[in-house]
Amino acid sequence: LKNRDKTDDQVTIDCAEAVKKYNVGIKCATITPDENRVEEFKLKKMWKSPNGTIRNILGGTVFREAIICKNIPRLVTGWEKPIIIGRHAHADQYKATDFVVPGAGSLELVFTPVSGEPIKHTVNVYKGAGVALGMFNTDASIIDFAHSSFKYALGRKYPLYLSTKNTILKKYDGRFKDIFQEIYDREYKSQFEAAGIWYEHRLIDDMVAYSMKSE
Repeated sequence: LKNRDKTDDQVTIDCAEAVKKYNVGIKCATITPDENRVEEFKLKKMWKSPNGTIRNILGGTVFREAIICKNIPRLVTGWEKPIIIGRHAHADQYKATDFVVPGAGSLELVFTPVSGEPIKHTVNVYKGAGVALGMFNTDASIIDFAHSSFKYALGRKYPLYLSTKNTILKKYDGRFKDIFQEIYDREYKSQFEAAGIWYEHRLIDDMVAYSMKSE
């Protein structure tokens, strides 16, 4: 943490760029400082999560694959096959802007295009203090997420499920759902069928219930 502070966190950026260059990297445990750590280590500022910095530079997907040990009982006894979790690694919470709202007033979301009229949405009209959060993602990153997920599933010969909350985030999560489906139909459907696997979108609530009762 002291070296990250000394280099203005450039060491974290250099690390991520080195991983991109050499296609391999090992990361130890790191500290994301809060107010107490800033005081404890006498830091210049409250540096952002190094995990978030590295993931935003690398893009792609974080895959968490179980290590199967036959002598360790399964938490869910009905499971016969491992579940691999793939998580989008770019933006969202890791590049979000959040702040404490000091008092009554309006919170607006404004997109200003290079040309044309701005798009403006009123998010909330506060009657008192509160908090606010703004986050984003890009089509390019979602497309990369889709390709890495489809290729990983093909490599493991496992079916792929995308789970979202598109019933609530109709535009945000809906964009993920639409892009995945378009890419699957256009580029991967025949390969999946030949491998005897499939792709489905499921609402996150349904996905949890389905995974618990599946094998």
